[in-house]
Amino acid sequence: MTNHEHVRVAVIGSGFGGLGAAVRLRREGITDFVVLERADSVGGTWRDNSYPGCACDVPSHLYSFSFAPNADWPRTFSGQRHIRAYLEHVTDTFRLRPHLRLGHEVLMMRWDSAELRWEIETSRGNFTADVVVSATGPLSDPKIPEIPGLADFPGKVFHSARWDHDYDLTGKRVAMVGTGASAIQIVPAIQPRVGSLTLFQRTPPWVMPRMDRAITGPERWLHRKLPVTGTLRRGLLWGIRELQVSAFTKRPTELGLVESLAKANMAKAIKDPVLRAKLTPSYRIGCKRILLSSEYYPAVAQPNVDVVASGLREIRGSTLVAADGTETEADAIVFGTGFHVTDMPIAERVVGAEGRTLAETWKDGMESLRGATAAGFPNWMTIIGPNTGLGNSSMILMIESQLNYLADYMRQLDVLGGRAALAARPSAVGAWNRKVQSRMERTVWKAGGCDSWYLDANGRNTTLWPGTTGEFRRETRQVDLAEYEVLRAPAAEEKAGAAPRTAKKKETVK
Repeated sequence: MTNHEHVRVAVIGSGFGGLGAAVRLRREGITDFVVLERADSVGGTWRDNSYPGCACDVPSHLYSFSFAPNADWPRTFSGQRHIRAYLEHVTDTFRLRPHLRLGHEVLMMRWDSAELRWEIETSRGNFTADVVVSATGPLSDPKIPEIPGLADFPGKVFHSARWDHDYDLTGKRVAMVGTGASAIQIVPAIQPRVGSLTLFQRTPPWVMPRMDRAITGPERWLHRKLPVTGTLRRGLLWGIRELQVSAFTKRPTELGLVESLAKANMAKAIKDPVLRAKLTPSYRIGCKRILLSSEYYPAVAQPNVDVVASGLREIRGSTLVAADGTETEADAIVFGTGFHVTDMPIAERVVGAEGRTLAETWKDGMESLRGATAAGFPNWMTIIGPNTGLGNSSMILMIESQLNYLADYMRQLDVLGGRAALAARPSAVGAWNRKVQSRMERTVWKAGGCDSWYLDANGRNTTLWPGTTGEFRRETRQVDLAEYEVLRAPAAEEKAGAAPRTAKKKETVK
């Protein structure tokens, strides 16, 4: 490539995964890197999702980096605004802004087998990199279903992750399509001001109370003055969730008690037996994501809200027709229909050593080695890759484990010296995924009787990790070179007698 900038590492995305990777690279003494971000600011999903009521369903002290504790979280479950501010704070604290390349959407990445480097084309210039860390995240590209007549709908249409704040919903007839994690936050936030709200619900979710409260001033003072108290709080939250894992992964029948609590939560707010029947799931709790809200059921019970227990089939002008034939008039449609998780668009923009895109390689289902590397894509690593998601805990724990793996990956390349690359062996990728899928068969996500976004088109769960976060951290503590083929550029082979580089001294980042 001509007219390009070469860097040691190119990180794609500036959410938790991308910023975490940037911090870890600096702490490893690697400063020759860029963070390519298509938007004009950092934040990832917490920048993109700004819909009314947007908040995290993981406790704040667990949904933050262990190396960047925040003593000033305002609530036990913080909102989007505070999480985004936290990520801006991390960016400044660890001096990441000189590495940011905002407004640089990655259009294509190609592996150059001769030079052992990645050629990266962006919307604002080209780069080459020895290593690519893809941290675009699975919740970055909204998915809107193809519905006949949608293009001709005369009203307003937008996805929850692309909320139109200039459009006033006051007094409007609003249709909410989907009843997932975003919808149950949006509904209580907009219900008091819309004229009417119709929920198109294909499958009812299990909803548990969200035990949210303001964190008191004395609590925050204590965490600032004695940071160990914040660490202990985080550890307690982590430990409770680790103990819950076996019910999801080995003994789903133990979740019956949780179902009873969820039904009691519903009954307290929903007195109408017909509505309660619509809202009661027929699958084992945990099969789909368990949602947390103390406001959703009370909002749904209001007279200006109607639940249609069916998906949206077609649109005729301003009339929305459900699969069961129910017709509804609407001025606006809000899609809370999730994201491209098992078919991530970034995969179509990554071309590996064999000239195939990652999407082509993964056409029968996503597969990676330890959730990080893929066969045929040397020196390419993904953060929050296949089978790294969680059903009950904080993804930050998984991200930090993958950052450990990234750090050791870079150390191994330094020790090899010269121009070298590590290529995941297909046999190692296959063995890892057979083990993961074998464990998956016993989980509630496979045996719970539902069809969720965790599953791909072939019914395989390629998104979640069937174990504890502690197990995953042990599995990703270091790179096993036996699982990789070492590649060297011809020029490097001619200098085989040269002494290998030693790992760079770690940088102390305050």
